[in-house]
Amino acid sequence: MSAATTATKTPTTIEDNSVLTKYKAAADVTNSAIRKVISACKEGSKIIDLCKLGDAAIEVGLSTQYTKDKKLSKGISYPTSVSVNNIVCHFAPSATDVNADQALKNGDVVRIQLGAHIDGFAAVAGNTVVVGASEASPVTGKTADALAAAHYAAEAIQRLIKPGNKNMTVTDKVQKVISAFDCKHIENILSYEQCQNDLDGGKHIIFNPAPAQRQSFAVCEFAPYEVYMIDVFVTTGEGRTKKSELRTNIYKKTGSTYQLKMKAARAAFSEISGKSGKFPFALRSCEDERGMRMGLIECIKTNVVQAFEVQEEKQGEVVAQVTFTALVTPNGVDRITQGLVFDEKVIKTEKKIEDAEIKELLATSTRIKKKPAKK
Repeated sequence: MSAATTATKTPTTIEDNSVLTKYKAAADVTNSAIRKVISACKEGSKIIDLCKLGDAAIEVGLSTQYTKDKKLSKGISYPTSVSVNNIVCHFAPSATDVNADQALKNGDVVRIQLGAHIDGFAAVAGNTVVVGASEASPVTGKTADALAAAHYAAEAIQRLIKPGNKNMTVTDKVQKVISAFDCKHIENILSYEQCQNDLDGGKHIIFNPAPAQRQSFAVCEFAPYEVYMIDVFVTTGEGRTKKSELRTNIYKKTGSTYQLKMKAARAAFSEISGKSGKFPFALRSCEDERGMRMGLIECIKTNVVQAFEVQEEKQGEVVAQVTFTALVTPNGVDRITQGLVFDEKVIKTEKKIEDAEIKELLATSTRIKKKPAKK
C-alpha cells in the first residue's frame, strides 16, 4: 500500500477532540482579553490604549497555551477594535491617526471586538458597554432598548442554529426579537461559518436583508460539528450605515492571487502573510506603518487584500453589538465566547417581547446534553 493511501488526514472539525480543545483554548484567551478591555472602559481611557490592551492581553494569554508545540501557529484572529457611539465597527486607530488620543466619556456607548486563534481555530467576541453604567446609574431609554435587543437576538440565535434548522428561519425570527424593542438590525450584516484559518466559510446567515438580497440569498441548513461567528448589530436608526471619514486601519487577505508589481506591495503582502495569514490585522501591529500603507494601495486595487472600512450610523442613534463564536454539536449549540454578562439591574428597558413563539424559544435551555457513556 502506498504512503498516500496510508497517510491520515489532519482533523479540521470539532468532531475531533483535539480541534475542539483548540477552539475552547482560544476562547478562554479571547474571553479573558475582552473582559480586561471592558473593565478598562472608564471615563478618560483612550481608545488607542484600549486597543493595545486587548491585543497585548491576547498575546499574553496565548503564550501559556500549547507551549510544547513550537511549530503550532497562534495569534490574533481579530485585532482589538473600539467603536464609540455612532461609529459602528472596525475602529482601530494607530498612533499616527489625528484622533488617536480620543478618550471615553461617561455615557459613551462602546463596542469592543477582538479574537484569538490556535492552529487557525479562531474564537472571536464582541460586546457593548456604556461608560459609567451601574446599578446606581442604570442605562435607560433607547440605549437600553438597543442593548436588550442585541442581547435577546443573540440568545435566540444560539437556540436557532441547531442541526436541521435553516438560515432564513434565523433571519426571520431575529427580526421579530429586535422589532419588539423598536430597533432594527443593521442591513445586510452577515454571520459566517468558520473553518480553519478562515472566518468567512461557506454557509452564511443574513440579518435585515434588503428585498433583492433576500431573494438571491443562498438557503442552507445547519449541520453538526460546524462553527459560526455570529455578528449582531442592532440600531435605533433605520439600519443603514455609511463609510466614515475615519481612516481605515484593519485589513485582511482575500485569498485571490495577483502578480503584484510594486516592491512596496510585495513587501506588504509578504508581511501580512507571515504575521496574520488569512486573519484580519491592524496597521498598528506593522513594523513600518507608512510603508505598509503605500504597499496596500496596489494590494487593495488588485483585490488580494480587503479593507475593513470604518462604518457609522447617524449622530444620535444607538448601536449595540454582540459577537460570539458558536459550536454546533449534535446535542445543541455551545457559545464559547462571551464578554459582559447582560444585567437587567443595569440595563433597564421598558419594552419586552410579546410574541408567544419567541418567548417560548427564549425559555428553552441552552445546556448541552452529554452523550451517555458507553458501557
